[in-house]
Amino acid sequence: MVNAKFATNREGADPEIQLALAYVPASKRSAMAAMWALDAQFAGIVRSTTEPLIGEMRLTWWHDAVTALGTGGAPDEPLLQRLSAVLGGTSADFEALAGMADGWSAVLEPLPLDDLTLRHFAAGRGGALFRQLGVLLDDRPFEALTTAGEGWALVDFAFRCSNRETAERAVAMAWSELESSLAHRWPKPLRPLGMLAALALRDARGGLDTPRRQGAPARLLRMMRHNLTGR
Repeated sequence: MVNAKFATNREGADPEIQLALAYVPASKRSAMAAMWALDAQFAGIVRSTTEPLIGEMRLTWWHDAVTALGTGGAPDEPLLQRLSAVLGGTSADFEALAGMADGWSAVLEPLPLDDLTLRHFAAGRGGALFRQLGVLLDDRPFEALTTAGEGWALVDFAFRCSNRETAERAVAMAWSELESSLAHRWPKPLRPLGMLAALALRDARGGLDTPRRQGAPARLLRMMRHNLTGR
């Protein structure tokens, strides 16, 4: 069963994403929260899918619907209307956001997942998401952002995946990406994303057998340290 392989928090339930959003300027917070909600929507589709073909069809519908937001009005669907309302007129790339669905579709494949599939997922989900979030936060390019997003996505997936082999492979792939992306000081505007990457590196170093207690004081302190230092 596909839905047995991945468990995730619903939107608003992840205290670490909520803390990261708290450090985003108020004028940009709604737009970023909507992007995170889209990621949660895709995760929910994967979590609830028992037949890969049905899951693929649902993700394809969302891909097309999000892409269409760039050229017209939103259909009568709450999240799509929200995305249209808060991202319209911004520098957000709806086609790039829609591409996150392609990344999520990779993990509909039977377990265990190979390196190529995990790379596809990491780039399509985390790389695309962090790039678009970064565009809203800072118009200056920061090369480490995409790599950090990919590493974050791999670690997040690893700690929610029911297949140990796949999870270990994902953590191993993420470690070097996160190390390199956090080797230099992050620009202040992008640190709400760097916080999450810093936690992902902490989790990768600790390994899968170290409980990941999201929202625990030590984790929140690590996020705040990154916000202060950029590392």
